[in-house]
Amino acid sequence: MNKNDLIGAVADASGLTRSDATKAVEGVFDSITKALSKGDEVRLVGFGTFSVAKRKASTGRNPRTGEPMTIKASAQPKFKAGKGLKDAVN
Repeated sequence: MNKNDLIGAVADASGLTRSDATKAVEGVFDSITKALSKGDEVRLVGFGTFSVAKRKASTGRNPRTGEPMTIKASAQPKFKAGKGLKDAVN
């Protein structure tokens, strides 16, 4: 399922127009993105938790040359599925 499929499914399930469903889906994505960029986590009970994991700087090797290189510290978005989602999938 891609984003357009999701918008169509939301429109069908909620009775919204496709335009309103697009706004709703975009609004949810924007809200989650803004919360994560502030360092907050988003908990959706029964669905899952979106959070940010911090990765430390590390040393790696360039696969082509084999020479050591520094990998910068970064923040990575992370999702942990909730019990309701796990049960629905299994």
